[in-house]
Amino acid sequence: MIEKLKTWDEELFLWLNANHIDWMDPIMFQLSATVTWFPLYALIIFFIYKSDPKNSWWVFGGIALTILIADQVTSGLMKPYFERLRPCHDERWTDLVYNFRRCGGLFGFASSHAANTFGFAVFINLKMKGKLRFLPWLFLWAAVVSYSRIYLGVHYPLDILVGALVGALGGLLSWLIIVFLKREILKILLK
Repeated sequence: MIEKLKTWDEELFLWLNANHIDWMDPIMFQLSATVTWFPLYALIIFFIYKSDPKNSWWVFGGIALTILIADQVTSGLMKPYFERLRPCHDERWTDLVYNFRRCGGLFGFASSHAANTFGFAVFINLKMKGKLRFLPWLFLWAAVVSYSRIYLGVHYPLDILVGALVGALGGLLSWLIIVFLKREILKILLK
């Protein structure tokens, strides 16, 4: 069963990765770069602060916790444990994988980009529900960033799906922790 799933994953990767367009290469590379999204992060920080300045630090703390959980689970635990080579490092695909510019670390399961972006999207949408209407669009942003990793030849589709799941769970866990802490701290302050 696992071998069949792995074969399907590799075949889907090869098909998706082979469908690239030269003029899209630098765009996908930029979409995958964290620094590209700093203006978006600054805008989101501004809107979060503007919508609820008094409680915005709870949101910022939750975002930090989400990224910490998502990144450590994928990079610190999963990649060294599973040791699944990135497609661009796998010698079986040397002539088949299209890799633009750089490959990254040796192992790729699960995707930290997918975990971080989906974790961010889940946490923000839970914590700021009803306060900022544009937030559901963050799921599309997370999907585009995640897909860019397949396009660039550095992740298999299952790396992305599992990373997105890890991130979503990290975002949910962070939200639950923040809600719990805020409630308990308020109980102590109101005594």
